[in-house]
Amino acid sequence: MRPIILILGLFLSSWMAAQDKTKSIFDIARSGTVTEVQELMKQNPDIINQTNENGFSPLILACYRGNTAVADFLIDNVKDVNYKSREGTALAGLAIKYNKDLVEHLLKKKADPNIADETGYTPLFWAVKSGNKDLVEQLLKYKADKTKKDSMGMTPFEYALQTNNKEIINLLKN
Repeated sequence: MRPIILILGLFLSSWMAAQDKTKSIFDIARSGTVTEVQELMKQNPDIINQTNENGFSPLILACYRGNTAVADFLIDNVKDVNYKSREGTALAGLAIKYNKDLVEHLLKKKADPNIADETGYTPLFWAVKSGNKDLVEQLLKYKADKTKKDSMGMTPFEYALQTNNKEIINLLKN
């Protein structure tokens, strides 16, 4: 009886270890490689367009987690760079976890800088609130709407006044 239990235990632990080694597209988006994404795409080419239980796409996760190589690959291959979760788009994720090159890549691929999250914040709001002058300039270059209001009726300019960041205030004034 004891050998059967031992063999069964070894089998179950091996099986569980094998299950743990199988990464989801969402795990790969957070911290995997482009090769891993491509391997999953061989089995299901549309896997990069799926969303997880929280409504996040692999692109949003890769951008927010700073997985640059995977994010670059996904920007070029997903169906919709403007997919929006409750918390915004991939561009909004980059407004929080800024990466100038990824922002530029997304914007060149027609990412819309005026898509708001549940609170009415667009990437421009996040850039202003975090004091990121470079991102504010980048977003304005791609026609971010500086007159858009959030759910509290405030504009990016009004938030800039609260932060007292003169450079950003001047960018939004003109």
